[in-house]
Amino acid sequence: MLSIALVMLGSLHVLFFHAQDPCACLPRNIKRTDVVTAEMTRPGGPEGKKVTVEQKLKELKARCRKGKLVNADGKPIYFFQLQGCWGNPPENYQEILRTQQKKLEKLRKTYHVIEMTCNPSGEMRM
Repeated sequence: MLSIALVMLGSLHVLFFHAQDPCACLPRNIKRTDVVTAEMTRPGGPEGKKVTVEQKLKELKARCRKGKLVNADGKPIYFFQLQGCWGNPPENYQEILRTQQKKLEKLRKTYHVIEMTCNPSGEMRM
C-alpha cells in the first residue's frame, strides 16, 4: 500500500514539474536555447538581441498539459522553421515562400505557431 502511494506521489511530482517547466514538453528537435528571433546586425558588428524558445514560452505563459505544450489559452504550440534566409536565392524562391505561407495559414487554424527564424545568428549575410 505504501509503495502504491509513493508511485502516485511520484507521478504527481512529474506532472507538477512538467506543468511548471514547459520546456519539458518540447519536441525532440527543439531545444530551450534555440533562437526564435534575432535582430539583424551589420557584418562584423555586435550580435543583436536574440529571443530563445525558453523566453518565448515564458512570454506565452506556456505549460505542459497531458504531455503536450500549450499556450495560456490551451491552444497547442507548433514550432515552424522558416525558410528564406538566402544570400543568393534559388530560382524558385517565390514558390518556396508561397508554399511556406500556405502551410503557416493552415497551421494557424489549429496551433499557436512559433515561427523559428532561418537566421539565428542575426547577422547580415553578404
